[in-house]
Amino acid sequence: MTQTAYVRHFLVAVLAFGVIASALVLAGNIAGRVGIALYPEQLILIVLGLSMALAYLSATDHRFGPHWLDYPLAALSLGVCLWMAWRYPVIAVNFFVHETEITRIGLILIPLLLEALRRKAGISLVTVVVVFLLYAMLADKVPGVLQGRASPPDELFGYLAVDSTAMLGSPITIVVEIVVVYILFGAVLLATGGSNWFSDLATALVGRSRGGAAKMAIVSSAMFGSISGSAVANVASTGVITIPLMKRGGYSPRMAASFEAVASTGGQMMPPVMGAAAFLMAELMQVSYGTIVLAAVIPSALFFLAVLIQADLEAGVQNIPQVPEELIPPLGRVLREGWYFPLPFAVLIVVLFSLNRPPAEAAFWAIITILATNVAFGYKGNRATPRQLWEAILSTGRGSFEIVLIGAVAGIVIGVLQTTGLGFGLTYLLVGLGEHSLIALLFATAAVCILLGMGMPTTGIYLLVATLAAPPLLQLGVPPIAANFFIFYFGMLSMISPPVAVAAFTAASIAGCSAMGTAITSVRIGWTAFIVPFLFVFSPSLLMQGAWHTIALDVGTAVVGVWLISVAIVGFFRQPIPAVVRVWLAVAGALVLVPSSILASSLWWHGLGLVMAGLWMWRYRETQLPRWG
Repeated sequence: MTQTAYVRHFLVAVLAFGVIASALVLAGNIAGRVGIALYPEQLILIVLGLSMALAYLSATDHRFGPHWLDYPLAALSLGVCLWMAWRYPVIAVNFFVHETEITRIGLILIPLLLEALRRKAGISLVTVVVVFLLYAMLADKVPGVLQGRASPPDELFGYLAVDSTAMLGSPITIVVEIVVVYILFGAVLLATGGSNWFSDLATALVGRSRGGAAKMAIVSSAMFGSISGSAVANVASTGVITIPLMKRGGYSPRMAASFEAVASTGGQMMPPVMGAAAFLMAELMQVSYGTIVLAAVIPSALFFLAVLIQADLEAGVQNIPQVPEELIPPLGRVLREGWYFPLPFAVLIVVLFSLNRPPAEAAFWAIITILATNVAFGYKGNRATPRQLWEAILSTGRGSFEIVLIGAVAGIVIGVLQTTGLGFGLTYLLVGLGEHSLIALLFATAAVCILLGMGMPTTGIYLLVATLAAPPLLQLGVPPIAANFFIFYFGMLSMISPPVAVAAFTAASIAGCSAMGTAITSVRIGWTAFIVPFLFVFSPSLLMQGAWHTIALDVGTAVVGVWLISVAIVGFFRQPIPAVVRVWLAVAGALVLVPSSILASSLWWHGLGLVMAGLWMWRYRETQLPRWG
């Protein structure tokens, strides 16, 4: 390593540690506990400055300048944020007296922030933010319902940089207080062997069934994906193991990559953590965390049921056997070696529900539990070394600064919506569309969410789409929990949907196959995530909302419908199924899948679907019901 590279590596490590340390101070109110009075915005500005400096020193895109510019840009970003943090108590008390200083800060800070984001996340998201900024300066010249209040650049940039309803508002606050801590939780679990244990557990549970390699990959990616906070990171960490294993088991490279991409994306929808999005949803909707977790159970279960069924049927099509016996650990041994890994999740749930403590505090005690059990027991006789834990901290800092930047620009978008009145205009425009057809509004919202997702981390996606896409749905009477889950699901689906499909493209690079082909196959495998959100908008029973008998009926019919449609998609049931019969099964499955509260005379439609399925089963009665493997 050259001296220049060593210096850069050292600075990145210092900045990454600073991000985590500052976030923990804010999340745990450490300053207040030791008698130091600080505004939360001061610590947020410190984290933002460190994150921007990290973006510049970690940059690989130098199309707009040479390498040596990284250092002054990083220093300027950190310096402006530290100055603003130092001056914030004075500025906050008397905003108008310091208007010139605030303007200068905004005119320097926001362009630096956008360039830092471009270097890390690419040009797409930056383009969106620039469009909003241009609109804010020219809003009075826009015709029609989108016309708004324009602001001169000096006034606009100063407001966006300093006001607690803009860049320093709730998105970045939630990211720094909650999300960063949960990313650290996942990194510490990974360092102590948790991900390996989850993979071993999944292999022991499903490895002996037909297509066990894919089922193992799906189960392990679902379990670890819930806490990873990034579908792409999950693909990159677990996919290097699961994708080669699936290929050796007989799955094609494209199918192996698709199953990994879909499972890693679905892991972000899995309770109890949901990639930390559960806490964001609870905060933004002002409901309990338990309400969010309960609502997520049925949709995520239906999603993974469909994925597992397709993995099993694809194994039947290709005649793929179980995982080789020598690679399957005994379940008893796996449980003995890592029985304590579920304890941090138990502590997390107890602290959140029973003790009613904040999410960040719950994560803190869960991390303490991981460290304590690692010291007491170790995994397979090995305990995480201080160096490994230090690397976990640094990897969290290096992996979370992008989310901090996204939280800041999400705040800028919110600020533009408020200062110009664009939020009301967009809501009015989309509500007008929804008055003619709620279905049309839902399709338009789904498309907007997929386009805005752009491969961002889970929490970044939700923050952005919740700001823009949720208000029109709420205005038309869609229940808040259904509206938020709808936009969350479609924001996440950008990970596997062309043209972005970052998770699918990452999996394809590991598998060595076509990126776009993998994305298309991933959409087919993850079909439930495209259908179920429309269902729970009209019938919240799939989100555990309503009478228990309605929930039970809709869940039961949904399971049957998912199985029938999955069989139709794969086209196999102990033997290949003709195209006409596949259409017949798809129609039957759709009739059974639709919740009872959506269709008039729903029981008759459910009955018709079940009769159609029964006729098919009677026609092919010589082929018995498929066994699991």
